[in-house]
Amino acid sequence: MRKAVVNLASARKVWRAPPATGHAIRDAFGGEWSVVEVTARTSSDGDGGGPSPAALRAAAGAEVYIGWGVPSEVVTCAQGTLRWAHTAAAGAGASITPALRASGATLTNAAGIYAEPIADWTLTAIGYCLRGYHAAVAAQVEGRWAKDELTDGSHPVREFADATVGIVGLGGLGRAVAARCVALGTTVCAVRRRPEAPAPAGLAWVGGPDDLARLAAESDVLVLAAPRAGDAGALVTAPVLEAMPRGSYVINVARGVLVDEVALLRALDSGQIAGCVLDVFAHEPLPAGHPFWRHPRVLVFPHVSGVSDRFWPRQTDLITDNVARFLAGRPLRNVVDLDAGY
Repeated sequence: MRKAVVNLASARKVWRAPPATGHAIRDAFGGEWSVVEVTARTSSDGDGGGPSPAALRAAAGAEVYIGWGVPSEVVTCAQGTLRWAHTAAAGAGASITPALRASGATLTNAAGIYAEPIADWTLTAIGYCLRGYHAAVAAQVEGRWAKDELTDGSHPVREFADATVGIVGLGGLGRAVAARCVALGTTVCAVRRRPEAPAPAGLAWVGGPDDLARLAAESDVLVLAAPRAGDAGALVTAPVLEAMPRGSYVINVARGVLVDEVALLRALDSGQIAGCVLDVFAHEPLPAGHPFWRHPRVLVFPHVSGVSDRFWPRQTDLITDNVARFLAGRPLRNVVDLDAGY
């Protein structure tokens, strides 16, 4: 029988595939396929973690592998048979290995599955910044009634309709953030790798990577929603932060390495940047003692902006639709460009 491996038993409950997902995948493949579900716990952090011995044993002879990331060891075990691999993560960088490239297998990811919950999280973060929540939280920690400082103009607050939000990246996540901001009357600008592609409705302008400095200069809130492309370094560097209006904000839901964290701390300490909300970091977990932990104008989230009770229905629909496409020889959804990295 033809063989597929499902390795979605995350060590984290919210990312662990429920029984209904396994049943749906089995039904999608049909009776001519052996679908092996690995029950050993796997890592769903970041782009996915290393495989368990059980996953490696199961991968031998598999045509299809569905997991949290696609480790090179799995590809090696399925050498000569693997045709399609799917990662349940949005990030695919760690799965693009020399072994995968050499295999010729198609790689798909979960891009778009996370867009709606992360966009909701981002909109909440924008409100947190614009309405002075940093100051209120810092005052509460110190037991201070901060009415004077929140009414004397030292912590300016804005309405959504009076703010400009700049978005770096206009994939599924960036578009979802833009739609929410536009609906609230916010001015929205963006940069992306392919500026010539059709732009979402309501944006003031869309530019390319060379327009990042302009975007920074016009943004009261700068939102990073771009994937990491290969080994590219930080996008938000000291010059970008210096170009932003004094007292503006940074929100990162992309990848920690896209922000120069040292430069960001300096900009926060100088008041150039009024605050930031971060869900991703260059090193995760964020190390104990890192200045972000105790900084009064930094809100730290532990890479959880994508958590949603609707995640598995969406992921299951994507996987089963792609199974049907794979069996019918039709193009798959969410195919990863191995050169672009997403």
